[in-house]
Amino acid sequence: MPLPKIPSKPATILLAKDYPKAEPGKSPVRAAAKAENDPVEDLISGQAVPAAKAGARKSKAALLAEAPARESTPPAAPSTLPAPPREDKSGKQGVTAKLRETDINEPHPAKHKPAEVNVKSPASRKADTSGAAKMFVLDTNVLMHDPTSLFRFEEHDVYLPMMTLEELDNHKKGMSEVARNARQVSRTLDALIANTDDDAIETGIPLAKLGNRDAKGRLFFQTRLNAAALPEGLPAGKADNQILGVVRALESDQSGRAIVLVSKDINMRIKARAMGLAAEDYFNDHVLEDTDLLYSGIVQLPDDFWTKHSKNMESWQEIKAGNSATYYRVTGPVVPTLLVNQFVYFDPKNGEAPFTGQVKEINGKTAVLQTLRDYSHNKNNVWGITARNREQNFALNLLMNPEVDFITLLGQAGTGKTLLALAAGLAQVLETKVYNEIIVTRVTVPVGEDIGFLPGTEEEKMSPWMGAFDDNLEVLMKGDGDAGDWGRAATQDLIRSRIKIKSLNFMRGRTFVNKFLIIDEAQNLTPKQMKTLVTRAGPGTKILCLGNIAQIDTPYLTEGSSGLTYVVDRFKGWSHGGHVTLARGERSRLADHASDVL
Repeated sequence: MPLPKIPSKPATILLAKDYPKAEPGKSPVRAAAKAENDPVEDLISGQAVPAAKAGARKSKAALLAEAPARESTPPAAPSTLPAPPREDKSGKQGVTAKLRETDINEPHPAKHKPAEVNVKSPASRKADTSGAAKMFVLDTNVLMHDPTSLFRFEEHDVYLPMMTLEELDNHKKGMSEVARNARQVSRTLDALIANTDDDAIETGIPLAKLGNRDAKGRLFFQTRLNAAALPEGLPAGKADNQILGVVRALESDQSGRAIVLVSKDINMRIKARAMGLAAEDYFNDHVLEDTDLLYSGIVQLPDDFWTKHSKNMESWQEIKAGNSATYYRVTGPVVPTLLVNQFVYFDPKNGEAPFTGQVKEINGKTAVLQTLRDYSHNKNNVWGITARNREQNFALNLLMNPEVDFITLLGQAGTGKTLLALAAGLAQVLETKVYNEIIVTRVTVPVGEDIGFLPGTEEEKMSPWMGAFDDNLEVLMKGDGDAGDWGRAATQDLIRSRIKIKSLNFMRGRTFVNKFLIIDEAQNLTPKQMKTLVTRAGPGTKILCLGNIAQIDTPYLTEGSSGLTYVVDRFKGWSHGGHVTLARGERSRLADHASDVL
């Protein structure tokens, strides 16, 4: 078989301005021929063929041409925070999702970031427009994902099918997080139905009965068998199909009301939409809809900052812990947008030295900025480590500040999160003796298949999960080359005696006093687990949370619902907390290139 010819000309990427444009009144697809003998353009080959031979293609083209006319519902809006749709000059409603505009002179981007748009069902959007209360039918996975989800639907009613209660009963045994959530939901339901008669169950139990004032709706249980016909081929004994049958029966019984199925199961939502039923995901546990809006801890000052804020500016110097710092009290329009402990930087374009500082106080339109210590200079090294970029210098200023008790560091692989945290911990445990020891923990969620049980004590079981810390300890212990083998061995023994590796499973009820606690891979923690860990801190304890929200391995956990995203958003602006997003990788050129292209 002969090989195909090699192309003689390279491929050309069209610019956005060269794309074919649709003209008003004309469809890009030819719907039908004017007469039976009128040739129809073949959509695949581009050649004209007789209409008789293009029957199937003609019908498909007609469907494509008629599709815009059948589209009667407005574009989807985000489900958790409904925003009014935009109106263009023609008066038509536009899509409320945020899209990046493509420059007409740029080539079309080869890769797009998947946009997370929370789509509401048409019935839900219609109820939002009319202001009518909806009825949400909850799948079991929603209750096991968030035990308090019963009280998250504001003025709307909640309906629990009998199959949901059956599945809760099946998952209540065990010590896993899912089993604990199932038991918590069962206790909540038991408290809601306590001291209620049968009529109250039929008419609905007020969800505010237990003191949840935001929940203004009612809770309904399935009290009778709903005879709803499912599509042929769907097994009636499967739990998901029975719940879908309940939703269909509710729609027929309450035809004038929006009935919406809420499920974390993607396939179940797809089946519901295929059956013509309204189905949505559960988004109430999301801290942010768009993780690009997550607080970074760093802001660049505008070019005219000093021009607009230099009036009545005050400056002075103070010496704290042997370090001299300059303070500026400025007043202007940018100050209300800043937060306490946020880092600011100013890059002048006239060749002058750049300014980096930290916001220490905010009072209305007046703020106090403090200059930072330059940890990029070798004389200010931390356990032999110096900052290689601006963000690392910001992070070291937080890590070495004894007034900051809670720090979160985000960044992709190779940005130096673990190395900076360990270096700061060793310096403050062994040199300045601010803390007694370093405690390291992380979530034991495997990337691939689980390798099974691990032998040994708690620390020996955790040691395979702490390979990243061992690698960074080797880097930190190479600094003293003149100490000899005995000196290095003694240093290693001393360092390892001050580092304890603990499991998350045994953190409940503990109190850490004067400890330097490092939580690695914190993006795999749920908000509830994060609260359990942070509340372990006693007097004189500093907690560090390290992670990359783009590498979440815990099932049913997303960037918006991660515990790390939760604490970054909740702790911003606190005078004893700080956050820095590390942007530049410093591991190696191979790791940096892999992070960009893979």
